[in-house]
Amino acid sequence: MTKIRAAITGVHGYVPDYILTNQELETMVETNDEWIQSRTGIKERRILKGEGKGVSEIGVKAVKGLLEKTNTKPEEIDLVICATVTGDMIFPDTANVVCDKVGIKNAFTFDINAACSGFLFAITTGSQFIATGMYKKVIVIGMDKMSSIIDYKDRATCIIFGDGGGAVLLEPNEEGMGFQDAELKSNGEGRHYLNMKAGGSAYPATAETVAAREHYAYQEGRTVFKHAVRGMSDAVSKIMKRNHLTNENMAWLVPHQANMRIITSVASAADFPMEKVMVNIEKYGNTTAGTLPLCLWEWESQLKKGDNIILTAFGGGFTWGAVYLKWAY
Repeated sequence: MTKIRAAITGVHGYVPDYILTNQELETMVETNDEWIQSRTGIKERRILKGEGKGVSEIGVKAVKGLLEKTNTKPEEIDLVICATVTGDMIFPDTANVVCDKVGIKNAFTFDINAACSGFLFAITTGSQFIATGMYKKVIVIGMDKMSSIIDYKDRATCIIFGDGGGAVLLEPNEEGMGFQDAELKSNGEGRHYLNMKAGGSAYPATAETVAAREHYAYQEGRTVFKHAVRGMSDAVSKIMKRNHLTNENMAWLVPHQANMRIITSVASAADFPMEKVMVNIEKYGNTTAGTLPLCLWEWESQLKKGDNIILTAFGGGFTWGAVYLKWAY
């Protein structure tokens, strides 16, 4: 019996029009272009502007583009999984909101909150529904509107994050293409070093939490950097060893776009040449769950059927891992 795998059959991304440059940030917080680029590799990031515009605006653009590109009707979609930490509301889930706005009426939907690792966790989850034969068409979205939870008086975080995301369509494949393997991990001790303290049930919004600026993302940079390099490198190494992959038979490494120094460190640990590493952090910054689909979208024209690709990420919690795919078209 031929094994069914979940293959990506289309990808589409979206970033807002507004560009927040390093030069503009210099007018908002004590920083400068040289300092930002030397520490992060970021030149600019996109910001979603407009009253009442939540992250679903990004998802709607990505999913509409995906449906059009793949000639898929909204009613054909069985499942939509959305990876995000900046949902429009605490509830309902943002996948539900996106589906309503694009006319997807027959799907089961839910969100995954795994911070920057969200797309990895979501695509692994969605792939299982395809592999079991339960569903035929699954959309996985990775997106965040990080500007909604960033303190633009905190130069440690405001220089890093941007808004954007993308979506992929998963469909059954019996040629051996698609999802091959995953190495996914979590360690709740990391919650102390990368989090947003207030806004949940432990610390609901009050005048005091707002005044204390506790509704913004917080990270302890050095600790996160160390764990990110180790976690991503270890996950990539395990995937490569388990699947007999080398830097010669691997086509692309797709790392989470958190910091250019993290990207180069992970590539070096895997002995992977930078010309085979997808990097667009200079244009978009860290879009959290959106970085990996945005990379696939931008490199889509360079991908070839059968290409071996490893996606890897590290996020708040801590969460981290790697996913191995064979490109299907």
